[in-house]
Amino acid sequence: MIASIVLAMHMVLAVALITLVLLQHGKGADAGAAFGSGASATVFGARGAGNFLSRTTGVVATAFFATSLALGYLYTQREGVGSVMDRLTPAAEEVPAPADELPVPAETPPLEPLPPE
Repeated sequence: MIASIVLAMHMVLAVALITLVLLQHGKGADAGAAFGSGASATVFGARGAGNFLSRTTGVVATAFFATSLALGYLYTQREGVGSVMDRLTPAAEEVPAPADELPVPAETPPLEPLPPE
């Protein structure tokens, strides 16, 4: 139950972190300018948006890191957790059929000998 809630938070934080990184105004004004983070008439001012986005990205990245550690801890504390290899069942041994029991098509033409080279 708790692991499911932390996993949902982790997914939301991942999407938020990706969005915040793309919104930031880079040196080449890549994706940030397309969404208006470089405009001087923003709510936060010309420099305020950059500081706000940087700080928010740091907070979200820290929360993402914390949920990553929490998920790692929660999933290792589960009962019956083991390796995937431990859950494999051994395959049944395949015994080849004897030569006299091999199926042969009814209308098989007789083989002709190869011509000498």
